[in-house]
Amino acid sequence: MYGSITKYMGTAYTGLGISHKYDELIASADETVFLKCPPTTALSTILNNTGMHFVKRGFDIDKFMNPAQPDITDAVFIKEPNLLFIQASHPVALEPSDIGGRHRVVSFYDMYDEQKLREHNGFIAKSLSEAETALEKSLSALAEAKTIHDEWESLNIKRMKWHEHENLIKSLREELFGTIRLNKQSTISHRLIGSLTSAGACDFVPSITSHVKRRMLIKGLPGTGKSTMMRALGKEAESRGFDVIYGWCGLDPAGIDLVLFPELSICFLDATQPHEYDPELKGDEVVDLVSMCEENEEIEEQIIPISNIYREKILDATGYMQAYAQAEKGVKITMDSAIKDIIFQEKSEKLIAPH
Repeated sequence: MYGSITKYMGTAYTGLGISHKYDELIASADETVFLKCPPTTALSTILNNTGMHFVKRGFDIDKFMNPAQPDITDAVFIKEPNLLFIQASHPVALEPSDIGGRHRVVSFYDMYDEQKLREHNGFIAKSLSEAETALEKSLSALAEAKTIHDEWESLNIKRMKWHEHENLIKSLREELFGTIRLNKQSTISHRLIGSLTSAGACDFVPSITSHVKRRMLIKGLPGTGKSTMMRALGKEAESRGFDVIYGWCGLDPAGIDLVLFPELSICFLDATQPHEYDPELKGDEVVDLVSMCEENEEIEEQIIPISNIYREKILDATGYMQAYAQAEKGVKITMDSAIKDIIFQEKSEKLIAPH
């Protein structure tokens, strides 16, 4: 029987810069293979083939996708053997700290035809500069969007019926966990569920929740306690020995957009923009926080211009992200044209040889 594949985002472009959870993943892995290489799409092929090698042998894997090009794989984590293969140069630079122990490095720098790279050096240098400038502008627009979104949240916080919110959390705690306490320590995982991409906001909620029997879709306005609710339920699960997967997406890396309890096959998720979901599967339920936000014409009038400016900043960030992705893609295609196929194949085959 084949194993399963669950997709996550590997890196996120947020209002606080580029964020990822790779450090925690590397710390939890029994072995990490760091793949070092210039910008390329070739390693995605290697990682996909490596993942399928284990899937065909019955292992479940997590795939971590590239935010600029969500169809490109940046890392593969094989569960149970706790084995991580990761592109460790791009889009973020990661360095091994346990060489000779849990960490192994495979360099792909020697698979390039130096003469071909020299011929294209001008284009590569120009495109890399354009990509860097576009990314800086995109991140700057996201930082402005986050500041505006924080103001939007502060207005809604003032009109929330927080006593009802607290009672709902209490009710959900009792319904989900009752008096159950597992005789083990909770395993806690952190995952990225999505990011801003060149095509706008993208998430992998369908993949992440594909085997979940019950999805709780939280509907609420900015600042109405969606993250607060999921954090509270997650902490309750941790205290009772249940495994917990926390997921976050996009603008604020300090927020929580999803919490999943594998042993209960239950997932709570923020089902509002930019990852809007409505009930469509058996077991889907809506958790309504909108009704807990009191109507207030004065506040609602203040929110209208704030929400409009916020959307403009997100559009700006998306436009710059498109320019970044286009320039970076051009670099990768050019670099890939200089790959020596024989060396590439040899390295690909050796990658999983020890396993």
